[in-house]
Amino acid sequence: MRIPIDRESPVPLYRQIKAFLEEQIVSGALAPETRLPASRELAGELGVSRVTVTNAYADLEADGLIWTRVGGGTFVASASNAVWARAEARSAPCDWPVWQQALMGRSGLPIRRDPDSLHSDALGNDVISLGDGVGDNELFPLQDFRRALSAVFHRDGQKALGYGDRAGYLPLRTTIAQILSLQGIPTQPSEVLITSGSQQGIALVAHVLLRPGDAVLVESPTYVGAIDLFRSMDVRLVGVPADSEGMVVEQVEELVASARPKLIYTIPTFHNPTGTCLNSVRRRRLIEIARKFNVPILEDDFAGELRYEGRAQPALKALDPGGLVIFVRTFSKILMPALRVGFLVASGPVYDCLLNSKRTLDLATSDLIQRALDGFITVGKYQSHLRRACRVYRERRDAMLDALTRHMPPGVQWRKPEGGLFIWLQLPESLSARELSPLAGKEGVLFSPGSAFFPGERDQPYLRLTFATQPPAAIEAGISRLARAIRRAVERDARAVRQPQTQEPVAV
Repeated sequence: MRIPIDRESPVPLYRQIKAFLEEQIVSGALAPETRLPASRELAGELGVSRVTVTNAYADLEADGLIWTRVGGGTFVASASNAVWARAEARSAPCDWPVWQQALMGRSGLPIRRDPDSLHSDALGNDVISLGDGVGDNELFPLQDFRRALSAVFHRDGQKALGYGDRAGYLPLRTTIAQILSLQGIPTQPSEVLITSGSQQGIALVAHVLLRPGDAVLVESPTYVGAIDLFRSMDVRLVGVPADSEGMVVEQVEELVASARPKLIYTIPTFHNPTGTCLNSVRRRRLIEIARKFNVPILEDDFAGELRYEGRAQPALKALDPGGLVIFVRTFSKILMPALRVGFLVASGPVYDCLLNSKRTLDLATSDLIQRALDGFITVGKYQSHLRRACRVYRERRDAMLDALTRHMPPGVQWRKPEGGLFIWLQLPESLSARELSPLAGKEGVLFSPGSAFFPGERDQPYLRLTFATQPPAAIEAGISRLARAIRRAVERDARAVRQPQTQEPVAV
């Protein structure tokens, strides 16, 4: 096989070999099932090392263009994936937003320090935690996933032990694209980047788009992990108030015009920590404002699939006019945090910048876990688990709402979320969540103080409760304990008000 190689070119030899073979496969010059030369044979013909050819073959296999039969050789696979990608490139808009055009040709991204880990309280034997931000690991179908993992070793063997495709395991990206398309978010596998959880997805976007001193528009309150991340990068946070229907978008245009943010970060569906959903009118208005002022939107959909009632709103990404919205989702909340698998969806030049940043941060997400996860999803276990999780979490949400109604003293307020993991509690005006926390600890219940979720971190009369991690009996006991702590705090404040103030004698 004659492959033109330019030894003076700055492009590595393995990439030149890969590019030539890729072009031959996509054009049809190399038909499916064509057997390629062995790596040793081709290396000898080209006068390069065997490692060079092996690397080229590995990249082609990761892209789904060739496949290897152990002991049988290397063969051209179906070119459908490559043709799909080429067709997508032809149909993509030629005029990306200005902020995306500025990214074209940019190479290399600085590595910044990782955000500090969130504080985790040590739990005693009799303490009920209503403050966790995850789902219930006990619901995870462990045996099904174990079988999926075993099937990967049996099917793929040592191929599953490498780094794999830096963008993510192609079959998993294809499956994710199909799931999103069915959910009204048209997506191609080439737009999906597998990440180590959604936190890394947020970090990649921040590293690409932000620099110290830049402003980011966020809901106030918002996800504490995003607050920590942005602060670690010396980014200014501009808070937008939120009400029962999500971010108050009516205030966004004025804030964008004055603060000139480089990014809008939002959790429009089952918001963390408030549990609210941005209504459809505000979603469309937010898109209009972002487009008018050329500001990208980062949509965090950490729990969008956990809907228990009500009508689903379109994702911001589904309303994207083209390259404006970057979409992030995770499997951690629905399956288990230990997977550390999430993904982002991005179109245009920003995708390559995000991929480059991913490479510099951790090279790649575990290929072994991705392969097992894809097997788990494609056999239908994921949808079955999702239905079960929604049923169980809905029961637990209702149990918490019922317990709140029966136990909470006057002045405590909350809303019924249509999905997600959280209930946002507002305390009587005289109380603060920070002052309540030690009293609740003495009663044997933990929660997340609301002040941590506000960019300004001022003391707040709010707290976040998680209903997903505890069974109904524990929820009942936890809410009862919390109500006792609130009553004690109210009584303490009342005594302080009633107690007469003694005046010290003044020396003359």
